[in-house]
Amino acid sequence: MGLDGIRFAPVILAGGSGTRFWPRSRRARAKQVLALDGEDTMIQQTLARLLPVSEAADVWIVTNRWLADTISEQMPTVRADHILCEPIARNTAPACALTAFLLEKSEPDTVIGIFPSDHVVANIGRFAKVIEAGIRVAASGAKIVVLGIPPTRPETGYGYIEQGQGVVLEGEEGISAFRVKRFREKPDRHTAERFVNAGNFAWNGGIFLWSARTLADAIREHMPDMAPILEKIAAAHGTADFDRVFAEEYPQCESISIDYAVLEPRSAKGERRSEIYCLPADFGWNDLGSWASLHEHLGDHEDANVVDGPTDGIVAIQSKGNYVYAPGKMVALLGVDGLVVVETEDALLITTRERSQDVSKVVRQVHEGLGREDLI
Repeated sequence: MGLDGIRFAPVILAGGSGTRFWPRSRRARAKQVLALDGEDTMIQQTLARLLPVSEAADVWIVTNRWLADTISEQMPTVRADHILCEPIARNTAPACALTAFLLEKSEPDTVIGIFPSDHVVANIGRFAKVIEAGIRVAASGAKIVVLGIPPTRPETGYGYIEQGQGVVLEGEEGISAFRVKRFREKPDRHTAERFVNAGNFAWNGGIFLWSARTLADAIREHMPDMAPILEKIAAAHGTADFDRVFAEEYPQCESISIDYAVLEPRSAKGERRSEIYCLPADFGWNDLGSWASLHEHLGDHEDANVVDGPTDGIVAIQSKGNYVYAPGKMVALLGVDGLVVVETEDALLITTRERSQDVSKVVRQVHEGLGREDLI
């Protein structure tokens, strides 16, 4: 259907360090610049699936000083001045809102899309159709659009979106939408089971759409101390003072997620007053958040042994459900189930799929306990 003259500016969040994918992922080569699923890196895949609904010149990337050069090399079609390098990490609220304040100065009706840089999407055509529908909703007044991932299990590692009344989107055949009742924090197992059984909850995958004006105004309403900081940075954009102002002012922003800063307080107004809409993200989504999720993504079934990367052969005897990354090695599995084994030139990780969400604790211990800056 096209976007009917609506300007769309995707913002790719690429500032994370990817600690749960250690030791492959490091501060200077975090998972978003690694090829975990195919030949292209995660951030290159993110850009590729956005190009059917946007121009590369309209894409913004928010990253950090360790990854900026690598991202510039991997994303040559993205404008250099659209790659914003955070002086210090401040979670997702300042990172999302920064571009809104920059664009609000000249094009406040531009719809901004927030996209993590480390997701996998199976159906690119369906992804584009859902995003286009969301853009049109976000452009029709002060509306906020979130994409809800249909849950496949009672996952405790994601936040949830409680969906309310269904909404008919005119002209959007095959796209359903719901008003949002509330955003829910990451639940315990019992609560997650209750959410899934209820049938009106979706995973919050961190994909949001709103106009620059809508997001900037939401920050002014819900984060009044942060708004003047971002306004000052935006006022300096395009001038010789920008780098200095950015470096001095940005660290003063509160470190807070966009969920806590805007979405949860906005949804507390009630599903009609909040003007938050949820579109089901039924396009085959995976966030590849851990070695376990990569095993799930690459394996044919739960008990598959996944040996990733170029190996010198594999022997598996009475072993199932393992993930192994050991390039150039002959891999032998004997009587082991559910392991994660990842070898790089300077480190070896051995854990279980069940504990793979905790790999960030290893990185913290390596850094703080051993003082090994070279390994993080």
